[in-house]
Amino acid sequence: MRLDLFLKASRLCLRRAVAQELCDAGAVSINGASAKSSRVVRVGDEIALHRRQHVLKLRVIMLPSTRQIARSEAPQLYEILSDTSETEKASENRVST
Repeated sequence: MRLDLFLKASRLCLRRAVAQELCDAGAVSINGASAKSSRVVRVGDEIALHRRQHVLKLRVIMLPSTRQIARSEAPQLYEILSDTSETEKASENRVST
């Protein structure tokens, strides 16, 4: 399944166009590498979404069988690994040094 379609189906992005814009801006990475919207997503991939001052890291658990799924089923597609703010990271780095 394409990355932009997965982001829309999982409700991480409201529209496919928004998912494509995030990918074009370099705000989405898969397994540590910047990803285009046409990149194929597989089970086990780790996706990082960078939005403003916020970073969401998740692991793909399953792929939807159709392009459109119920809102209640969307969170079952992924597992959240971390949900941090860029400002929290910066303050943690300053404290630890």
